[in-house]
Amino acid sequence: MVSVYVNEKAGEDAAGCGSQEKPYQTAAYAQFVAPESSILVHKENDETKEFEYVEISASALKKAKKGAEGLKKKQEKQAKQEQDAAKKAADAAKKLAELDLVEITEDTSLPAADKIKLKSIGDFIGKRVAVRGWVHRFRLQKGLGFVTLRDGTGFLQSVLTGDLAKSRVANELTIESTILIKGVVEKLPEGKSAPGGVELKADYFEVIGLAPSGDDAFTNKVQEKADPSLLLDQRHLAMRGETLSSVFKVRAVLLSAMRRFFAEEGLTEVTPPCMVQTQVEGGSTLFKLDYYGEEAYLTQSSQLYLETCLPALGDVFCVQESFRAEKSHTRRHLSEYTHVESELAFLTFDEMLDHLERLFTTVIKYVLEDPIAGPLVEKLNPGFKVPEMPFKRMAYVDALEWLNEHGIPNEDGEKFKFGDDIAEAAERRMTDELNVPILLTRFPVEIKSFYMKKCSDDPRVTESVDVLMPNVGEVTGGSMRIDDYDELAAALKRENLSAEDYYWFMDLRKYGTCPHGGYGLGTERILAWLCHRETVRECSLYPRFTGRCKP
Repeated sequence: MVSVYVNEKAGEDAAGCGSQEKPYQTAAYAQFVAPESSILVHKENDETKEFEYVEISASALKKAKKGAEGLKKKQEKQAKQEQDAAKKAADAAKKLAELDLVEITEDTSLPAADKIKLKSIGDFIGKRVAVRGWVHRFRLQKGLGFVTLRDGTGFLQSVLTGDLAKSRVANELTIESTILIKGVVEKLPEGKSAPGGVELKADYFEVIGLAPSGDDAFTNKVQEKADPSLLLDQRHLAMRGETLSSVFKVRAVLLSAMRRFFAEEGLTEVTPPCMVQTQVEGGSTLFKLDYYGEEAYLTQSSQLYLETCLPALGDVFCVQESFRAEKSHTRRHLSEYTHVESELAFLTFDEMLDHLERLFTTVIKYVLEDPIAGPLVEKLNPGFKVPEMPFKRMAYVDALEWLNEHGIPNEDGEKFKFGDDIAEAAERRMTDELNVPILLTRFPVEIKSFYMKKCSDDPRVTESVDVLMPNVGEVTGGSMRIDDYDELAAALKRENLSAEDYYWFMDLRKYGTCPHGGYGLGTERILAWLCHRETVRECSLYPRFTGRCKP
């Protein structure tokens, strides 16, 4: 009887041949390939302590035979899978060969198709149109093809019938491919649903750009429940989803509504610089850069420059990017965000608070009335309403009292005391429990910026305000500005800032000062409140925060 050798440490099953020089690794494999052979295994001799080949034991042989049976079944299964795969490939090749015989040609006797965007599809019922876009959804079923097309302005369901559905092009169509479809727009019968209540009966289509299938398919690149960091890596693809694209459409309307409100209030839009050499909100959050050999920063706020515009242009506003080098991972912080800022001349603190109430109620009203944004907000945030005036007005000291009464501690785990900053968690909890917009006012001098005006009845606090909204917290911060030259000089000195660097800002108090105030709104925070988003990162096209500056 022929012998085969097994060495668990030095042998190889696939590469071995069962000889002493090239043994197998397992007895099961040896039994599988040479069932009639005797098996010799490499073992240590108990007496000499040296390794040698000895005949396999009865128990080990029984185990090897069982393992060989498993390998045989595995081999048979693999052979069947390969046979099935080959048959499937042959069937697919035959089907494709048959499909290649189906040509898609446009019927030139049909009326010319109107080239349209999907937003206006409802105006073309009964007419032949040509639409282009991305395949948002697609399925073939019983000789019919159902395509949901997206072009950025809307969605449209189209039905492929006959040769259109049988063609090779249709059978190879993939999600996110770009296509052209021509056909007649029909109103859907009662009981059926589709975007816009219409359907396109296609008579011709062609692929403009075929998206990959298999491992590179769009659905493998962007998966709904994937890790957030992976989705951010694929942001350029993820934004094609209905939720993100809806938020960005609402964002566009929100900024348009802001500009409309400011125009109605008589404000002029200006564009301040983003590269600056002075700070506004504290040096620890400045992004530094080398500006032709000089030290400069990315702006934290355009406020100071807006103030310089008041004597020339009157009340002004800007929509500008601001940058904060905060190593914060909260759901309401970004390193770059769209800052809507405004400065108003010759007004009182109460008048500024009234202005903020008008801004929020009017702008949100415009957004909800918009034919595009209104339905999207309702879908993202069902039941959302325009906030009612007047907003709740609460002084800082009253907020401390409320927090202490409700057992909400400060960051040190103790009761709040005057001078404590109200951290995000406590602020959010108070705002969410009260569940109304809050104008939180009169913050202590030491926790606010150097330019904020002190209250005449209490010099410990400033004429300052944070606008707090349920589910998001602070969305706006503002104040009256110091309008006295000497007082501003003292504030700069207190913060160890050079009056020489701020000479142009000081001149505003020198050449015709006036009472004035302003505020800044974080666009992404307002969107998070409006669209009921968990984090402001969902409200920024390509969010920038600690550790994230791509794509």
